[in-house]
Amino acid sequence: MDDRHPPSTIRRWSTDEVAPAQRLDYWVDAICEGFLEMEVSSPEAAAFSSSLVSAACGRVGVNRVSGCTQDVYRTPAAIARSTNSYFYLLCKTDTPWTTEQAGRSARLLPNDVVLVDSRRCYEFHFPVSADTISLQLPPDWLASWLVDPASQVAHRIDGQAGWGLALSSFARALSPESAAAAPLPHDVLSDQLGALLAMATQAAQPVLALPRASADALAGRIGDIVRQRHAEPGLTAADVARVLDLSPRTLHRALAHTGTTFAQCLMACRMAAARRMLADTRFDRLSIAEIGRRVGLVDASHFARVCRQQLGATPAVLRQRR
Repeated sequence: MDDRHPPSTIRRWSTDEVAPAQRLDYWVDAICEGFLEMEVSSPEAAAFSSSLVSAACGRVGVNRVSGCTQDVYRTPAAIARSTNSYFYLLCKTDTPWTTEQAGRSARLLPNDVVLVDSRRCYEFHFPVSADTISLQLPPDWLASWLVDPASQVAHRIDGQAGWGLALSSFARALSPESAAAAPLPHDVLSDQLGALLAMATQAAQPVLALPRASADALAGRIGDIVRQRHAEPGLTAADVARVLDLSPRTLHRALAHTGTTFAQCLMACRMAAARRMLADTRFDRLSIAEIGRRVGLVDASHFARVCRQQLGATPAVLRQRR
């Protein structure tokens, strides 16, 4: 693991900690502490059960909520009491639910994704269960990825197709446990999240104010910088964007025109270099871990997993096969 992103602390709240008659009140206190000020009601108050697990992934908060039927309200009074405000990206995998904000109501199907703004009133209605991944996004961070984040709230993002599927898959994989012990730097993971969110919402905004030929040329320049710097652990889209005097949003949209993402481009360069070294007898004096470090993957087990996924075999097997 890169020592520049030490493990974050996992925090847990559960209504199992208190007597049944106190659980709903405890839960309201828990979400006010773990998220922000909200009100909760439930037809199952007498047998209420819920839990919250939370960890930080850099500036992004990763929260997993599990629980029974409930309705959640962000009220004007709660907003007035709050000292912090965030956007939240929510994804639920098991049953449909609805959210309301800014005069819009969205019915979400399993794996769909939706964005809400805690600076404005909203409602969540979970008729069966509240099992949800909720990603806490600072407004200034989100503004670096979306032109107008407020215009995207309470719009259903289809979690079954296109970039919405990619965003949903990434959000569901980004559990508090994986965020707390991530093998990649947190800013790499948050860059991937921001890029996927930008592309999943691009139907509602211009993708890139460049002709196709210009976008292709820019993507080529981005690829050149990534190939030059792929061996740097923790290389981010922002690092490459600074070299080219671009905003991260422009960088990601240029790559989107070619059907790829920054993370895919970076990993492709790293795997190409790893394949070359593992196939060359001159590099036999290097350990597998050292080859991983030379391509920018400082965690040996992560390097082995990526090789298996991207190249079809572990580094040791690839070396033996040549």
